[in-house]
Amino acid sequence: MAKAATDATAFLKDMMGAFPVDTSAFEGAFQNTASLNEKLTGVALTAAEKSSEISSKWTKDTIAKLTDMTKAKAEPADYAKAMTDFASAQAEVAAENMAAFAEVAKKVQMETVELLMAAGKDVTEEATAAVKKATDEVTTAAKKSDR
Repeated sequence: MAKAATDATAFLKDMMGAFPVDTSAFEGAFQNTASLNEKLTGVALTAAEKSSEISSKWTKDTIAKLTDMTKAKAEPADYAKAMTDFASAQAEVAAENMAAFAEVAKKVQMETVELLMAAGKDVTEEATAAVKKATDEVTTAAKKSDR
């Protein structure tokens, strides 16, 4: 019984040796994936940084305007004017900041599409090269077996 297991192990070992696996393709794919992930992460982190800067500036501007609005006024009508000025300024700033966020999103989208298209091109070229290499190896092996 133990001999049968040993024979099966030897058989599988011989069989796997007859079909060598080239791990360089896997290593290359891993390196390409890691590189793409690094670039995509860079795009995302840059966008997060810019979005944070926009939010921070917006908050600081709002607090500064609130400080001006809450100062004591000489006339009751001045409070209404201060509120109106604040609301008007906030509407304008909101539009500006939303446009800034839209630009960040647009840039992220463009950079992501460029990266993915470049990665797709690289994968296609690598796949073509791998198929050509495999075809050449099979052709060479077939020619050797005919002799």
